[in-house]
Amino acid sequence: MKKTLQEFRTFLLKQNAVALAIGVIIGAALGRVVSGLVEDVIMPLVGLALPSGEWRTAQIGVVKYGDLVGRLVDFVIVAAVVFVGTKVLIRESKPAATKACPECLEIVPLDARRCRACATPFTATTRSA
Repeated sequence: MKKTLQEFRTFLLKQNAVALAIGVIIGAALGRVVSGLVEDVIMPLVGLALPSGEWRTAQIGVVKYGDLVGRLVDFVIVAAVVFVGTKVLIRESKPAATKACPECLEIVPLDARRCRACATPFTATTRSA
């Protein structure tokens, strides 16, 4: 039993299942916050701008198109908030300055004087290229 638990723990850590679970939990919490923002702040303002205040209950016959439009607006707003939040929190880093060795094609730092794989010396022109 102890071995099985150890294997399960290794599986969870190796497959990043714990990180995925944390991401899902945080995503669900963020979704509730954004949904609250949409329902309690943005949608009342949209309702004031429209002629009839309860536009989510609009329907033609049995088709409740007001609810569908409301859900689409919710989705667009949530997607926009997640996009902006992701852009703010996750910034792309610039790749390290590297070059390929002309002899063995090993990737080496731009300022290297000698290839670490084949020991080919780089001249000053090779170093700047």
